[in-house]
Parts: sequence; structure tokens; C-alpha cells
Amino acid sequence: MNKRFALALDLVNDEQLIAEYEKYHEAVWPEILQSIAGAGITQMEIYRLGNRLFMIMEVDDSFSFERKGQMDAENPKVQEWEKLMWKYQDALPMAQPGEKWLLMDKIFDLKAQLSQ
Repeated sequence: MNKRFALALDLVNDEQLIAEYEKYHEAVWPEILQSIAGAGITQMEIYRLGNRLFMIMEVDDSFSFERKGQMDAENPKVQEWEKLMWKYQDALPMAQPGEKWLLMDKIFDLKAQLSQ
């Protein structure tokens, strides 16, 4: 059974930079797509409101954040992409130095409440 994670990140609050960021995400580099899928991520969507980003990831049983982080650290193309994306990204105020996407806590589940 797939697990779902929600993550958040801000963008630099600049309309031109936000437009550039979105343009990159219209055609993400093939190596990045391969890396995402290879880590056990079966679906990923990113939404934007102003300069706030919200990501939903669905993952299979092989996925772990630790494994994904190690795979990313060992992949020069992923490191190139991440360095490029930092131009556009602005860490959330509660992020630790170097942190980007922060895992969100689920506080409501309609199906769970309806089944009670």
C-alpha cells in the first residue's frame, strides 16, 4: 500500500523568479525524473499559492527519506538540479540551515473520521 507525504517550501517572492521556476518544472530534467522514480516515489504533485509550495508524494514500500537523501547526495545531476533550484527557493522560517522541503503533519482525514 502506498504512503502519502505532504511537504512545504517557499519560493523567493519575485514574480520573474517564480515564473522561471515554474518553467523548469514544465520539463524537469530526465535524470531528475529517473531519480525520483528510482527512490520509490510513485506519484508527485506540486501546487503553488503565491510563493508557497505544497508537494504531495505517494511512495511505495522501498521509499525512505534517508535512502532518497543518500541517493541524491551521490548523484551529480541531482546535485546540479538542487543547486539551480536554490536560486528560486526560500526555506521556511522554521527550517534548519540547509533544509528545503519540510514534512507537514496531517491533522485531518475525512475517510478516517467517517469510518468511526
